[in-house]
Amino acid sequence: MKYEKMMKAQFIARPNRFIAEVRLSDGTETRAHVKNTGRCRELLQPGATVWLEDHTARMGSRKLAYSLIGVEKQRKNGSLLMVNMDSQAPNQVAAEALNSGIICLPDMSLLTLVKGEQTFGNSRFDFYVEDADGKKGYLEVKGVTLEEDGLVRFPDAPTERGVKHVEELIRAREEGYCAFVLFIVQMEGMRVFMPNDDTHRAFGDALRRAQRAGVHILAYQCHVTEDSLQVSTSLPIRLNGEELPPAEAGKDR
Repeated sequence: MKYEKMMKAQFIARPNRFIAEVRLSDGTETRAHVKNTGRCRELLQPGATVWLEDHTARMGSRKLAYSLIGVEKQRKNGSLLMVNMDSQAPNQVAAEALNSGIICLPDMSLLTLVKGEQTFGNSRFDFYVEDADGKKGYLEVKGVTLEEDGLVRFPDAPTERGVKHVEELIRAREEGYCAFVLFIVQMEGMRVFMPNDDTHRAFGDALRRAQRAGVHILAYQCHVTEDSLQVSTSLPIRLNGEELPPAEAGKDR
């Protein structure tokens, strides 16, 4: 996916989860909409370089002219890591990757239908899918921005909604559907994904129950630039100290 009219700025502060105070390259201080309601404390540090999408020429009903999309994270080793923070982006890049075959779903053949926002039970999953063999499945996407030394984890804050989604996927699997949790890691160069038990053990426990019940747990990292995000390669997943191998690479259809 591509963004329009991007510009560099400096992060100053985050007065609430929706707003960032930033300094533009000409020294002007203004506010930007933060497209991620997570904590992101390790990313939004005072002085960090951030990337904004400029909506000045297409405001519509917007109140703020800028959206904070990405940040250059200062890592412990001194290197910079480009991280996409747009919480709406994972679903879009997941749809692109599923339709192109970059992401291949275990137990399913060539996908013939990828349909967004579909209800099952008491949950609305991100995608309903069907393949050429008539198999049907549900898939939930989670965006990941929390990283340390190449280890990426989810969530960065407790998520009862996330637990509910995983439990509903277990139920879908029990009713004969294929079921998937897809973690879209909004950065590249990572080593492994694991649930963040320190922050929300219940989510990690639900994920482990789901894996035992036949729900497939997948993680894919993304190539990130200041104005684009694209799924690149799969990552190994560590559950219960045991590392699951990365998913097989897909092929363009």
